[in-house]
Amino acid sequence: MRIVVWVMAGVFVQQLAASSGALTATQPAPATKASLDFEYFKTQVQPVFLTKRTGYTRCVVCHTGPGEAGFLQTLSPGATSWTEEQSRKNFEAVSRLVVPGQPMKSRLLTHPLEPAAGGDEFHNGGRQFTSQDDPQFRAIAAWVTGKTAGGSEK
Repeated sequence: MRIVVWVMAGVFVQQLAASSGALTATQPAPATKASLDFEYFKTQVQPVFLTKRTGYTRCVVCHTGPGEAGFLQTLSPGATSWTEEQSRKNFEAVSRLVVPGQPMKSRLLTHPLEPAAGGDEFHNGGRQFTSQDDPQFRAIAAWVTGKTAGGSEK
């Protein structure tokens, strides 16, 4: 009985290996991965985190400091924007929340987006974006897809 089970398992593994190899061979090569532009982030994306939206708190209020939700640098007292060094740290942290080239697989975009528009179900800060047509949503999506400060795509 044990031998039969082992033989069947071996046959199954061989078939699985053969079929996955066939699938791999027929799948198209992945598209070139978009790269994220720091200057575009600093001038177009980062200001979104400071913007007050009617009925919502600014992203920077909840997403600074320690903890899982804190991915932005704390603004210096009295400052209305981040320093160059803080912006670079923000860029590194926020870059981990996106899948370059795939805005709708990026938590930075899906988390604050209304579920009916393609967002996920939960965000303590409310639905900052009710639609994928929101100009600030589109600015972040453009960065994720590789738009640069010069206007081109990487």
